[in-house]
Amino acid sequence: MYGDSVTSVADPTAAPPPYYVPPPPNRFVRLMARAPKWLAPVSVLGCIAAAAGYTMLADPTESRADAAPTCLLKLTTGLDCPGCGGTRAFWYVLHGNLPAAARHHALFVFALPFLLYLYVAWTGQRVFKRKLPPLRITPTMIGVFLAVWLGFSILRNLPWAPFTWFYV
Repeated sequence: MYGDSVTSVADPTAAPPPYYVPPPPNRFVRLMARAPKWLAPVSVLGCIAAAAGYTMLADPTESRADAAPTCLLKLTTGLDCPGCGGTRAFWYVLHGNLPAAARHHALFVFALPFLLYLYVAWTGQRVFKRKLPPLRITPTMIGVFLAVWLGFSILRNLPWAPFTWFYV
């Protein structure tokens, strides 16, 4: 009686499970399928240009610590967050002052050439069908970068010399 309803071995005469039939594409999917190939790289470039324009107009090097927009962590605790100094570093990069940019966020300045290369390679492949040599970023490299970033974030909040140099 109990063995009839529960089987431990699959029944070979049972019907196979139904195959997955994807739903028909909605309007958004159809629109994106017809979008020109250059639209995504131009959109990303527009976002970068908007960020650069805002940074140039806002001049984060002259603002007060509590001026909007501000880092909530720094405002409430006084500690530098992992991204603190990134906007000022971007401002200095836009003005060509790399030592001052590195002073505000060294890892941002280190990562910027890699990010630019990834964008140019992606745009070249998507728009012009040209492949640049691939930038081989392994999961280990990402893990090491994130560990260094965490260590940098901790060290910049220590109040002793020589770590006070990291404080922004």
